[in-house]
Amino acid sequence: MHSEAAPAPSRFHESNLWSTPIRDLGLTLEGTRLEPILAEFMEEVRQAGITRVRPRFYLSTEWGVPFETIAIAIPFYLASPDLTALHAERVGHVEGFDRADILRYLRHEMGHVVNYAYKLYDQEEWVKQFGSITQPYFEDYRPEPFSRRYVRHLPGWYAQKHPDEDWAETFAVWMTPGLDWRAEYGGWPIAYAKLVYCSRTMAALRECDPVVTNSELDEDVGEIEYSLDQYYGRSADASDELPPGLDGALRAIFEDLGSEGRPADEPLRPADALIRRLEPELMANIFRWTGHFPERTRMLLRYLADRAGRLEQGYPPNREDSAIMALTTLVTGLAMNYVQRGSYLP
Repeated sequence: MHSEAAPAPSRFHESNLWSTPIRDLGLTLEGTRLEPILAEFMEEVRQAGITRVRPRFYLSTEWGVPFETIAIAIPFYLASPDLTALHAERVGHVEGFDRADILRYLRHEMGHVVNYAYKLYDQEEWVKQFGSITQPYFEDYRPEPFSRRYVRHLPGWYAQKHPDEDWAETFAVWMTPGLDWRAEYGGWPIAYAKLVYCSRTMAALRECDPVVTNSELDEDVGEIEYSLDQYYGRSADASDELPPGLDGALRAIFEDLGSEGRPADEPLRPADALIRRLEPELMANIFRWTGHFPERTRMLLRYLADRAGRLEQGYPPNREDSAIMALTTLVTGLAMNYVQRGSYLP
């Protein structure tokens, strides 16, 4: 997924940078690959007719806009190729892995900026279209894939997470250059109505000054006291969610592939190595289409790889495509179970 930056993480592991407070790493937006991307984004903003709101950009721990501000937080690890590679190694999923993906996240965050700048969430029609912004906000949410009530912009059906995210995703689709949202969502009446509302609202605000201009920062990179070691050590362990009893499914996959037509002296390829090789792509695609979080998919895949190794499962080299398809189907089915039921197995 990010092989071009793969060797870099050892530089941190083998130096005192790993234990240095993040605030002392000297990270800034200036002079990084982010700077021209932000300039490109601000031209997009101008082209969209948004001239009275100018967001403030800063580095923090994750993407976000503090409530009632116009400040956009960008993950600090995107300011350094080495840190981006380290994040990919430790987390397995980078939100903003290239220019196009960073612009995608920026459009979403700009939706929050506009919402807070004009307090749209207080307007009766906004609430009618998206719901109350005071609804509880849960990090864990169970989306309904392909629901025609919501647009699709960020992976994981993110618009379904909360009314604030529904608006931000709708705004991002409206803002995306070259996207014909009328054609894309014409057959999705509820999502289409939200886009029409967004378009009408943005036209009405074109000459209006924002009512909120606060750009106070939340957890600016220059204030983060903990180290990279502590930052990446904070991940919650969800190993208790891993489903026992999948040995039979793994055996079925690889026994069904069989060895028919394989030369007697040709060894089987190890299944565990294949599962580990598929990890980056499966993490990204399963998140995009099911909403199953990448870190959970990574843990699930590593569990399956471990079991396949212990069971000494393998496949004929000429059946690799079939093995990939079978594994992808298995993991997708488990992920959908988890998203819909909260557990991998009934």
